[in-house]
Amino acid sequence: MNANGNADRTGFDAVVVGNGAVGLSLAWVLARRGQRVAVLGRPHRPWAGSAAAGAMLGCFGEVTTSLLASEHGRAKLELGIEATRRWPRWLEELEDRTEGAAVRTAEGTTVILNAIGTAEIDDANYQAIRAELTRHDEPFEDVEPSDLDWVDAEPISRPLKAFHIPGEHAVSAAALLERLEAAVVRAGGTLVAEEATRVVHRAGRATGVVLATGRELGADHVVLAAGVRTQDLLDTLPVGPRIPRLVSGYGVSSLVRTVDGTTPGSVVRTPNRSFACGLHVVPRGDGHVYLGATNVISAEPRDTAEMRDLVFLLQCAHRQVRRTLWNSDVTKVQVGNRPVSVDAFPLLGGGGMEGLWIMTGTYRDGLHLSPLLAEEFAARILGEGPRTDLERFTPVRRPIQAWSREQTVDVLVDHQMGIGYEQDWTIPVEWHGWIETDLRPATLAWAEQLDPEFTPPPELLFASRFDPELVSLLRKYYATCREHP
Repeated sequence: MNANGNADRTGFDAVVVGNGAVGLSLAWVLARRGQRVAVLGRPHRPWAGSAAAGAMLGCFGEVTTSLLASEHGRAKLELGIEATRRWPRWLEELEDRTEGAAVRTAEGTTVILNAIGTAEIDDANYQAIRAELTRHDEPFEDVEPSDLDWVDAEPISRPLKAFHIPGEHAVSAAALLERLEAAVVRAGGTLVAEEATRVVHRAGRATGVVLATGRELGADHVVLAAGVRTQDLLDTLPVGPRIPRLVSGYGVSSLVRTVDGTTPGSVVRTPNRSFACGLHVVPRGDGHVYLGATNVISAEPRDTAEMRDLVFLLQCAHRQVRRTLWNSDVTKVQVGNRPVSVDAFPLLGGGGMEGLWIMTGTYRDGLHLSPLLAEEFAARILGEGPRTDLERFTPVRRPIQAWSREQTVDVLVDHQMGIGYEQDWTIPVEWHGWIETDLRPATLAWAEQLDPEFTPPPELLFASRFDPELVSLLRKYYATCREHP
């Protein structure tokens, strides 16, 4: 029996491995178009990114100078902009066809530039966001820091500038996933509460998957959308070594019931900083707010939070956004694993054999991109051809080198120093320059030691200095790249 109480079918038009936002969205589109589709995944979604997400429906708030520094980064931004345009219709159709809690929880996004950030990161990214909004004719308006709704930071972390983006909202990830599941079932799809352990392929074509129970599900198309756990399935395929490996962007977030029962009307966030997605507070209803989120690269996904990450998050939130959060109740601690390819760009497209598709490596953007990717991959699976240019993100590729080694090290050092200031370190004024003077050549030397040709993106290069497992993974992958140019 399947999760719906119906008899299992062993043959499908498509099997989607992964029941997060990306996988469920694709299954919904395919089912609505008359396809027999099954979605695989355990109901509690261990190691997923979607369930713990802040679920901000925006791309401009995520803009950084690093993103804009390469054609691949700019192409990724364009995907996000197109996804933003699709969300209003997507949500309207989803809410019309299902019942449940309201999905949208925040109206707009307010970006703050606060005193605790650094000029190299916060000021630069704050200006980059504004410049891209202007370039794309997207509305935004300046807000006096003293007029900010709900914000009451400590004086040394107070906002210096702020602006509001009315078109970048947020949803409840839990409500979204619940509605998507219901929509898939209502459209005739099947939910299978099991994990896949292997892709079945014959004569260069994917023909199905093997479940953890040993049962085989046949399908004309197999879609791998299981986030970071997609790597387990790629390891079973002959083409797997030619696809950039996946690691986890492990993150901690929390739900907090505010002491006074109030919440902001919009998302409140900083620009991205410290290798992460910026501090953000998202209203969740019933006097709750979502606080997010840390980002630590890990060779393997995690399912528990390290104390230091949780303490860091909570301290940042009450110091930089609202002081009374310190007296509020933490009702839930969440751990998610963002799927990060070792070049930090998505893996989107054919999987190197007929009938195999890959939708992962989306880092922090999977939930936001899900309507766009669902419609695009459904069209391709149904033989209608590409509508959106994803060629540069094709999964079977050499690692994208978006920045020079020197640029990567510069970004790494800026963010590493920024971590110190956000942790409120106190050092003699001249020490900043001294530390940087030693840190840059040491990091360059480490990058050369790691690999003479390839340089991972800043957050992976940073993490590799402290993670032997990640070092081994990168060296083996880069060696394979040279064997299969």
